[in-house]
Amino acid sequence: MPELVAKPATTMIRLVLFLMLFCGSALARDDGRYANSPLKEWFNHLASGKGLCCSFVDGYVVEDPDWKSSNGHYQVRIEKEWVDVPDDAVITEPNKFGRTMVWPQRDRQGLTIRCFLPGSMM
Repeated sequence: MPELVAKPATTMIRLVLFLMLFCGSALARDDGRYANSPLKEWFNHLASGKGLCCSFVDGYVVEDPDWKSSNGHYQVRIEKEWVDVPDDAVITEPNKFGRTMVWPQRDRQGLTIRCFLPGSMM
């Protein structure tokens, strides 16, 4: 009798894992709200030495107190912790958006920065 109880539970766990794996990635899709923005194409082609930024992770605006520069290197505060920005993650083209942005990603090595777009500190 215990085998009958365990089998539906195993099936349910497999179903949940399947849904998390294949439906979770759909949440980060472009919802079209910026389709008419004059900067849409610029953002779509924005890249650092690590590759395209917006194609793999979501970026967000960083307020001035949450980033700093020292001796040509950047740091950004993410989740209340200062993270060094790798040199190859810095976007070197002119910032048409004007505000500082970061594209962080979490992988097996922990938190890394895929792209960092410095703005002007005001």
